[in-house]
Amino acid sequence: MKKVVLIFVLAIGVGGYCFLRYHFAEKFLEEQDVMTLYGNVEIRRVHLGFRVSGRVQEILFQEGDKIAKNELIACLDKEPYQDNLAIADAQVRKAKANLEKLETGNRPQEIEQARATLKERDATLKVLNANAERAKRLIESKAIAQEEYDTTIAQRDEAAARKKLAEETLNLLLEGFRQEDIEAGKAQLDEAEANLKRSQTSLNDAELRSPNDGILLTRVEEPGAVVNPGQTIITLSLRDGVWIYVYVPESQIGQVVAGMKAEIYTDSQPDKPYAGQVGYKSPEAEFTPKTVQTTELRTDLVYRVRIIADNPDEHLCQGMPVTVKLKLK
Repeated sequence: MKKVVLIFVLAIGVGGYCFLRYHFAEKFLEEQDVMTLYGNVEIRRVHLGFRVSGRVQEILFQEGDKIAKNELIACLDKEPYQDNLAIADAQVRKAKANLEKLETGNRPQEIEQARATLKERDATLKVLNANAERAKRLIESKAIAQEEYDTTIAQRDEAAARKKLAEETLNLLLEGFRQEDIEAGKAQLDEAEANLKRSQTSLNDAELRSPNDGILLTRVEEPGAVVNPGQTIITLSLRDGVWIYVYVPESQIGQVVAGMKAEIYTDSQPDKPYAGQVGYKSPEAEFTPKTVQTTELRTDLVYRVRIIADNPDEHLCQGMPVTVKLKLK
């Protein structure tokens, strides 16, 4: 009986030894296939402001609110920009009308009026020419005074000049406007349309919209404030740009390649790692940041590696310390 018990105990001991040896050997191999690194979460931030100046009329979100891409965040008082747009639109309509006039030419009524004026002045000149001929004969016979003769000749010359002017006016109306005038009219229209587009752009820029999904971190200004172009109004934390910077020793950097799978562990949720991958590794060595490694390792040269989180959420916060495990095989 004692032998049976002894054999049974020995069997249990051998089995336990084999199990423990296999378990720890497997765990050791697993650890050999994983590189454990430490770093901090980095989240992209963007400081948003208007491209134009003005008085802030409204800010639609509070700090901590989630904002969707292209969602309206804030707006300026639009009235000045609406007035500028109306003026620019009127200038475009004026320039179009002027160009149409230049390209169409003069109206038939204007041409007929010029012809009638020419006929009138031609008739007047004929009468004055006849008067001048009679005055010439009379002055030769000394039937009229020299002063009267000079007056008659002056009236004839004036009538001739007025007829010449009427002829030139009619010719200009028949020819229409010069090509240079038409080109100038086109340029004026182009300038007016460009000014209209600029005014419309300024009006659109009186609205501030989110460039991407994010969370409003800070309201720098409030409604009523008069701001300049580019002045920060709010700070937005983007939700699609979350990564972790870790630092890899020189002896191990050769094992790290872009696209390598990673698991990201946080202290708040140690049992729920985030999936990630290696996005970038620096080609230059640097000293380990003091916030990352122990005192003994701070003087070591390491390479910075960026780990991109594939499925980030609100639990990954800016500056949070995390543990990253890279799967080497």
